[in-house]
Amino acid sequence: MKIQSKFKRFWKIIGPGLITGASDDDPSGIATYSQAGAAFGLQTLWTAILAFPLMAAIQQMCARIGLVTSQGLTGTLKKHYPRPVLYLMLVFSFPAIVMNIGADIAGMGAVGNLLFPSIDATYFSVVFTVILLGLIIYLPYQKIASVLKYLCMVMLVYFIVPFLYKQDFVAIFKATVIPTIQWNKEFLLIIVGILGTTISPYLFFWQASIEVEEMKHKRALMVNKKIIHEMQQDVDFGMTFSGFVMYFIILTTGTVLYSAGIHQINTVEEAAVALKPLAGDLAYVLFAVGVIGTGLIAIPVLSGSLSYIFTETFGWEQGLDKKFHEAKGFYVIIAISLILGLSLNYVGISPIDALIYTAVLYGITAPVLIGIILHISNNREIMGEYVNSRISNVLGFAALIIMSLAAGALLYFEFFN
Repeated sequence: MKIQSKFKRFWKIIGPGLITGASDDDPSGIATYSQAGAAFGLQTLWTAILAFPLMAAIQQMCARIGLVTSQGLTGTLKKHYPRPVLYLMLVFSFPAIVMNIGADIAGMGAVGNLLFPSIDATYFSVVFTVILLGLIIYLPYQKIASVLKYLCMVMLVYFIVPFLYKQDFVAIFKATVIPTIQWNKEFLLIIVGILGTTISPYLFFWQASIEVEEMKHKRALMVNKKIIHEMQQDVDFGMTFSGFVMYFIILTTGTVLYSAGIHQINTVEEAAVALKPLAGDLAYVLFAVGVIGTGLIAIPVLSGSLSYIFTETFGWEQGLDKKFHEAKGFYVIIAISLILGLSLNYVGISPIDALIYTAVLYGITAPVLIGIILHISNNREIMGEYVNSRISNVLGFAALIIMSLAAGALLYFEFFN
């Protein structure tokens, strides 16, 4: 009974961090991880170990900013930084998030078509978009949070898939703990892609804003050390969960597809189709179901983060806890982002192109935002006693340096080489 009681208490604590971590492994991210595994086998497994502490440190800073200031990241930027910085983030974030949504909707539609070939992928994309829009608008925040939290369980399928295929555990262990680097364009680009899809700017905005929602629901008037500690547990658990999903997707494609000589994967549906004859129908179905589950988690987070950015910028009513008539602008932005994302395939932007454009825009904004987040988190006038610890700063600055190098490499490879 004690174990059950502890689990219930822990399950009650976790929420925003778990949802954020799960949304990080969206269909676009799964496509990137699948590309890495197929192209280089187990050689990129170590990136999951590298990414975890960096992700956790940055997301904890964002969460703390939300808890202490009772504002989202955009509101804090607006209050303490020059307006051009805010507007620059808006200009880069809007197209990046919309294209990310578009790539995710297209991936979900394509995978739906794989499971039910008689129904066209376009119909699935439209149906998923309508369902998501209806749920986001009509369900109160706590219901949405609860649904998303339980949807995260769908992602456990990725912990099963690799073991439906014979594995070399010694090789896996070595690839996990001993980093491998190839000094060529293809390998470096996939490393940059993994970092870019893992440490994504939209998650920064979402984490801060959703912590504010949580505080409103708890009716907590002031932040305290207990709330901070619970937030850290939540974020650490969410980022750990995200890291494991990333790890097992690379492991699946890095053993099954790479070993079979399938080294070129562009989309999630290609990965699922390639798995079927090699690892069996169960692996194929589980992989496909996982893609749809992650899309259902990630798209509300993507559209919600964009809406928080806009509404905080212009001072509009906001919040998933509000009804449509109380925050029309907030929900209209969500609707527009979903409709624009759905329409990308009809205007000639393929999911692959959308992923590339998104990676470039995220790559440009991520280092800037990480620098600003570090500055805010160390500012006692804003954060009071809840400024960064030494370890948070070490990890934060490591993330800043690594993401700056990744952004430089991405821009060089895309535009100058």
